[in-house]
Order: sequence, then structure tokens, then C-alpha cells
Amino acid sequence: MADDSRVVLEGGDGPGKGKHIVLIAGDDEYRSEELIPQLAKILAVRQGFKCTVLFATNKDTGEIDPATQDNIPGLEALDSADHLVMFLRFRDLPDDQMKRVLDYANSGRPLMSLRTNTHAFNIPPGKTYSKWSWKAEGEIKGGFGR
Repeated sequence: MADDSRVVLEGGDGPGKGKHIVLIAGDDEYRSEELIPQLAKILAVRQGFKCTVLFATNKDTGEIDPATQDNIPGLEALDSADHLVMFLRFRDLPDDQMKRVLDYANSGRPLMSLRTNTHAFNIPPGKTYSKWSWKAEGEIKGGFGR
């Protein structure tokens, strides 16, 4: 089953022309899968940004599934992103996906997190990126959102 549910809006004229925003929807409480595409459309149509929307996606069906905690395909879009907007809650992404998010965050490019930024990730102890979990107590108390 294909697992690429991304939406790409090419944008047009406006102050954002030539800039790329990646927006990620991944929560199972606040309906980010509805809000984030609407925000992307406004940014593309009214401001001219190219917008790529990524979603929590069921690995078996390929369908957008807010309850899927461990899969957000398409994160390679971050390689060309000028800005990242995240609406995530309690994600436990596989190492390759988590690395892409952290590589972007560490690049110094702008990042904005909506609503649940203090608990975007819920990664169990012992996993590669567990220090970024919202419950982390080690070197990064409070994890990614802090």
C-alpha cells in the first residue's frame, strides 16, 4: 500500500513566492488533519508559498490516520523547506523520520509548533531519540518542546 498522503500546493505570486513551507499534521485530539491543509491553502493562494502538507498515515492502508503515532511519510520534504509548521502530539516516529525532524530543527531554519509543542513526541526510554520525549528527564528535561 502506498504511504504517501502528502498534499503539495505550488503557490503563486505573493511575498512567499519561491519559499517552501512544510506543514505536518499529527495529533489525535485537535483535528490537525483538517486545520493544517486549510492553513496551507491560505499560505499558498494568498501569500504565494509552496506548501507541502504531511500527515500521520496508517502504514497498512496508506490512509491519513491521526491515531497512527509512528508514521509520517514524506519528511524528506524538509530538505528543501524554508520553514516548518508542526501540529504534533505524542508521536513516536521511527529513527529515520525522527532524524529528519531533528536535522531540520538543528539547521537553524525557522520552526513553529502549534498547540502541543511541549508534548510533540512521546518516545519510550531506550529508543534512539528518547531524550526528545516530552517526559525526558535527562540532558534535555522536557524533551523537544522545551
